[in-house]
Amino acid sequence: MATRKKSTRKYGKAASKRVESAMKKRKKGTLRSGRGGKGGMVKSRKQAIAIGLSEARAKGAKVPKKRKSSGGRKKAASKRK
Repeated sequence: MATRKKSTRKYGKAASKRVESAMKKRKKGTLRSGRGGKGGMVKSRKQAIAIGLSEARAKGAKVPKKRKSSGGRKKAASKRK
């Protein structure tokens, strides 16, 4: 019989708690984006998850590293010319 590989969690329990609280704040209407919550109101589900994960990352919870962005702004700037 082949032995099964034991799966490990990608995200820690602390990370899921942070995401959960961010989702509750979004639902309540108190979740805001930006540094220190000075930005606009968060309406997007994906944005709420991203905020929760970034808070967890800052606190040192087990969260995979952020993906590198492919420089979307640079492309937009070059199109204008």
